Amino acid sequence: MKPTILIVDDEKNTREGLKRGLLHNKYNLILAEDGEEALKIFDSERVYIMLADLKMPGIDGIQLMKKVREISPSTITIILTAHGSVETAVNAMKEGAYDYVSKPINLDEVDILIKRALSTQKMELENERLKKQLDKQYGFENIIGNSPQIKQIFEVIKQVAPTKATVLITGESGTGKELIASAIHQHSMRKDKPFVDVHCAALAETLLESELFGHEKGAFTGAIQLKAGRFEVADGGTLFLDEISEMIPSTQVKLLRVLEMHKFQRVGGTKSISTDIRLIAATNKSLEHLVKEGKFREDLYFRINVVSIKVPSLRERKDDIPLLAHTFIKEFCKENGRKIVGIAPGAIQKMVNYPWPGNVRELRNFIESTVILMNRDEITLDDLPDYIKEGRSQMAVNETGNLRDTEKNLIVEALQKYNGNRTKAAEQIGISRRTLHRKLHEYNIG
Repeated sequence: MKPTILIVDDEKNTREGLKRGLLHNKYNLILAEDGEEALKIFDSERVYIMLADLKMPGIDGIQLMKKVREISPSTITIILTAHGSVETAVNAMKEGAYDYVSKPINLDEVDILIKRALSTQKMELENERLKKQLDKQYGFENIIGNSPQIKQIFEVIKQVAPTKATVLITGESGTGKELIASAIHQHSMRKDKPFVDVHCAALAETLLESELFGHEKGAFTGAIQLKAGRFEVADGGTLFLDEISEMIPSTQVKLLRVLEMHKFQRVGGTKSISTDIRLIAATNKSLEHLVKEGKFREDLYFRINVVSIKVPSLRERKDDIPLLAHTFIKEFCKENGRKIVGIAPGAIQKMVNYPWPGNVRELRNFIESTVILMNRDEITLDDLPDYIKEGRSQMAVNETGNLRDTEKNLIVEALQKYNGNRTKAAEQIGISRRTLHRKLHEYNIG
């Protein structure tokens, strides 16, 4: 089914130009010349993405976005704006717009934004489905578990959420640190304001500063227009910095200054911009060790580590594995039209004994793959790969103790499995894409 994209603009040339530019994609494109016509379309169409002009006669873009949110909460809005209205467009993002595009419109930029928005929307819908399926006894927001460790985290979230305290979330990759951050935001006084996340390891070092603080037009090569940073967009809400350990020292200095002064400047700018955000940071590395090695500022570490939450690995809360597995089975059965009633006792015991180095993410991916490939109504021992049945991690050291060879082989196998897709390979292994890139260079893997 093609996702429906609604283009709302009172300028015919803009509407038609966007339609022509996006026709090569597999979208169902619908045009409307004003807000009234756009609202009528929602009576008969499920609109995935709405591109709305900021300034239109009658209902303007922001008013239209608010009305659409009431009748179609899942629709994502991207605002179209003239150069002179950038500040207003930033305010639109604070009101709930996904992003904005300045006129004259760059079709490549719009295309990238739509694809990113569709990906975000899919993830949000999956989370909502999972949330509805959870028994309240076992879940807190999207965090699934009934073990003592998870119940303790639920209590900490309840205590820290209403405060202004900065929170540092630690734990291995795949444990769900971002879910903890989201839960804190949702139970805080800032819940009606933006929750903005930045994955520090996913951005090039030179781009992270611009992503956080924004940049002025002409600040560097390629800065063709003013861009609001995440601190600006998150004003009044929560800023989540995932994998903060990957932040370079110069950016650490600027981050510390913002946290202390509550002001910042865009890259290439001279104007100080005030910001009111709550910071939540996460890392899968030991910041204490990085401080000792001189790779992370000690003053920044103490500034962000006001409240610390350690998320346990899946092998540390094995009692939650059956609950997680059955929850994911329900989710993927519904999504893929399958009918699987559960897991045979022998199979679930093997799954409990397996160490799950990729944690909840690895378990979830395994269940999704199994559900899709199943031709029975129950997961049995025959459906488990040998490494799970034998209870050995794919990351385990081989009998000769050569960890480097084992790690290299694991990376090669993951890349082969996903046809060279480094993002998926990194997720499979449970490391960041930047770490994978470094390993490829270290092991001379082409």
